[in-house]
Amino acid sequence: MSTKNEQECAVRRFRYAQKMESDESGREHPEPAAESGRILVEDDAGRRPFMRGILVHSLMSRGVPFDDAYRAANELRRRLRGRPVVSRSEIAATAREILGPDALGDEPRPPRAASVAVTGQGADAPFSKGILSQSLLAAAIDPNDAFDVAREIEQDLLARGVERVDRRDLRRLAFETLRARTGPQIAERYLVWRRFQEPERPVILLLGGPAGAGKTSLALEVASRLGIHRVVSTDAIRQVMRMMLSPELVPAIHTSSYDAWKVLARGSQAGDPVVEGFRDQAQIVSAGVRAMMDRAVAENASVILDGVSVVPGLIDLDAYRNRAEVVFLLVATLDPAVFRSRFESRGKGEVNRPPHRYLEHLDAILRIQDHLLELAERFHVPIVDNQSFDRSVLSIIRHLIETLRKKSPPRAAELP
Repeated sequence: MSTKNEQECAVRRFRYAQKMESDESGREHPEPAAESGRILVEDDAGRRPFMRGILVHSLMSRGVPFDDAYRAANELRRRLRGRPVVSRSEIAATAREILGPDALGDEPRPPRAASVAVTGQGADAPFSKGILSQSLLAAAIDPNDAFDVAREIEQDLLARGVERVDRRDLRRLAFETLRARTGPQIAERYLVWRRFQEPERPVILLLGGPAGAGKTSLALEVASRLGIHRVVSTDAIRQVMRMMLSPELVPAIHTSSYDAWKVLARGSQAGDPVVEGFRDQAQIVSAGVRAMMDRAVAENASVILDGVSVVPGLIDLDAYRNRAEVVFLLVATLDPAVFRSRFESRGKGEVNRPPHRYLEHLDAILRIQDHLLELAERFHVPIVDNQSFDRSVLSIIRHLIETLRKKSPPRAAELP
């Protein structure tokens, strides 16, 4: 244990360090500048403490090597020691005297910032390429293309000297730029989704599919591109149910979808036991899916629901026909080799999901997928073959927006 003297020394060292840090950072200090040895730099903006680090950075930005900049900053502080206040111009002149008149290059000019204000909705906001390009992703275009369009619009506004632009005019400009680059159909997708940013009814995107098909990754990326803030997986719903319902009461939800058949009661397996076990589990979890859909309707908030328990035929979509815009897609991986590769790569990045756990059950997972494909055919649910992540994301967005466009095409007043 430390002695009393050691503790006192530690306290003194701590207070000294605080004082030095305060001096260097420019925070208020009770001692006058002359007594504390602090040098204040004065310019039109007022006074602030002299700091060698800032001077070194400034000299380096003018092309001075670090060693020379550091040496000049130390020499300049030595020459100015004892002076409470110096002007910024005097510091610049002294630095030139120390380094020589040819040592400093031209002072870099800051890049021209976009000064366009977007008006409307009761408040102005600065124009942002990032925000605009994010909204353009609803047209189901590549993010790089969306940013190029946003940059082209920004350059056009700056070139024309536009300082304020109404949100509706900006939307029209985005539509025209998209139409010129990609055609009218893709441009209209942008307008369709912009309308659903303040919908009369929420958009509910359902992504079903077997374990390992990539549903959750796709759901998160689609939500990011469309600005949907709610993504719910049936894995989370099932986990909540597990906390409320014991294995003795509902054993099916306490297993994985591909081995739920192991807890089925004897004599209940009328068909393929793997499929029957899966359906038994999905039937229970689908009650939670319907509850999340009801919540989205009640709050008028768009949501993406993904998971193996989102099964065609288990959810009565007609019940939501007049309450929400529901779009159902089935995510599958039709090439077993791609499935195997995905499981292997997933196991490397997820400690709790070793690859052998899925690989050992690949046959059962493929049997469940075949069943889901049959249901998709029967209930007219489109299928996304997730061979390429980027293509699948664009395919989902394209199908979602096209479905909404067919239900509610852009009105003439919305088009330029």
